Amino acid sequence: MAAGSRGRYHPADTSTGRSMSRSLAKSTTVVGGMTLTSRVMGFLRDIIFARFFGAGVGMDVFVVAFQIPNFLRRLFGEGAFSQAFVPVLSEYESQRSHREVQELADRVAGTLGLLLMAITVVGVLVAPLLILLFAPGFSGQEDKFDLATGMLRLTFPYLLFICLVAFAGGILNTFGRFAVPAFTPVLLNLCLIGAALWLAPLMAQPIVALAWGVLAAGIAQLAIQVPALMRLGVMPRPRWGWRHSGVRKILKLMIPTLIGSSVAQINLLFDTLLASFLVTGSVSWLYYADRLVEFPLGVFGIALATVILPTLSRAHTQGGSQQFSHTLDAGMRWVLLIGVPAAAGLMILARPVLSTLFQYDDFGQRDIDMAALALISYAFGLPAFMLVKVLAPAFYARQDARTPVKVAVRAMVANMVMNVLIVVPLVWFEIPGAHAGLALATALAGYLNAGLLFHYLRAEAIYRPAPGWPRLLLQMLFAIAVMLVAVIWTMPERSVWAALSGSQRVLWTGSLVALGAASYLVSLRLAGLRLAVLRTPGAAAEHES
Repeated sequence: MAAGSRGRYHPADTSTGRSMSRSLAKSTTVVGGMTLTSRVMGFLRDIIFARFFGAGVGMDVFVVAFQIPNFLRRLFGEGAFSQAFVPVLSEYESQRSHREVQELADRVAGTLGLLLMAITVVGVLVAPLLILLFAPGFSGQEDKFDLATGMLRLTFPYLLFICLVAFAGGILNTFGRFAVPAFTPVLLNLCLIGAALWLAPLMAQPIVALAWGVLAAGIAQLAIQVPALMRLGVMPRPRWGWRHSGVRKILKLMIPTLIGSSVAQINLLFDTLLASFLVTGSVSWLYYADRLVEFPLGVFGIALATVILPTLSRAHTQGGSQQFSHTLDAGMRWVLLIGVPAAAGLMILARPVLSTLFQYDDFGQRDIDMAALALISYAFGLPAFMLVKVLAPAFYARQDARTPVKVAVRAMVANMVMNVLIVVPLVWFEIPGAHAGLALATALAGYLNAGLLFHYLRAEAIYRPAPGWPRLLLQMLFAIAVMLVAVIWTMPERSVWAALSGSQRVLWTGSLVALGAASYLVSLRLAGLRLAVLRTPGAAAEHES
């Protein structure tokens, strides 16, 4: 932060804070709306997956074959690279000429593209080793291992295209163009749906069609970015730039950020690794549960993180310590007001939602029960996952990647230890649902991650809470209690639910979700919550009084 940021905290200018907060809310709404479209399509995709592929061998293999490049994408593309690239690009955009910004984009495009091509070639060649590394439980099953290897060779090039998509999206987001990058995930879902419905029936091994769908999606997602970059006037012309000062600065920031920005992905992949040793279906149960948690996390948590990083980077570059702190404060208020009730709702509605979305054909009642255990465990950690998406960018915006690394390492070690402590006894005593222990360990590690990030932000006086937090928390807890009573009181018994048709389940589930949302919002209003508490420190102080 700028010099003097650790000094006395003066109340932020109300008009500036209000303008910033409105801009943050508007941009988050745009990204959230696009992400909502993507998540709805994702649910349709997963319903089709569950109906046609169930939770058997083929689906387990696809999840692993897709998770490996997707993990690397989140690690390098949307993780380390974006967290390092956006602050540097924001610095260039605010302090340097358009020619220098264009040169940075050109050099990064050329350097990143060549490195990604090399990684992709190596990944395709060593696909069997990657399967052994990430899913060692497949090694004793030759057919399963060979299928996973072949599918990975089709899905791995997705890494090349999607990391370039993240690069293009970083440019667009820095210049305030959030819509196109937020829309691109829709194309992944469309390609996978098309592959499942029309390509799979034509293939000897239908599940392989999904791997081709992943590859096609990567190409389509990159192609849609090009017109937006051309309109912005920052269309990269790839040039090698290893020695360019901006490129070297990005690479320097990326090295520690590789760990710091991706602890959740590493934990998820570690869960998959251990799940490959558990009963068949464990990988798929974790996948479907994670998909449901990803809905609120993507629609709001990741949408807010996408917007907050360039906002914080700009505040840091311009020396706005008060604006920086207030942006964090507003972000955390929004996270808790949305993340905590979303987590509570997912936990109590786990079985109804899973049954409504996925209980068709090859996805039976046992699959619902097992996936529900994982969903409850993952949902418990949802507020923590959201908070990390807001707190970590506070360090990256200040070009401090070392602190998140320290936190990430501790969280990763804790996750591994808790996996052993929770899962091994369940397996040893043959208690069903050992896979849910993996999800619970991930959730607990998420809270450790968020807690430590918050601690360092407070200890270094980077974040100073605005007035109004105690009252806000009491209002939120009251509203959640009312929501839970309303939903539990009206939810049908399990025996009644099992007898419902598919359309009746959809109607019941939709009604319960609507009732929960309405009772929560009305209760917040009755408790006296006003949107002003989410805008400016001045307004928050007035609300508190």
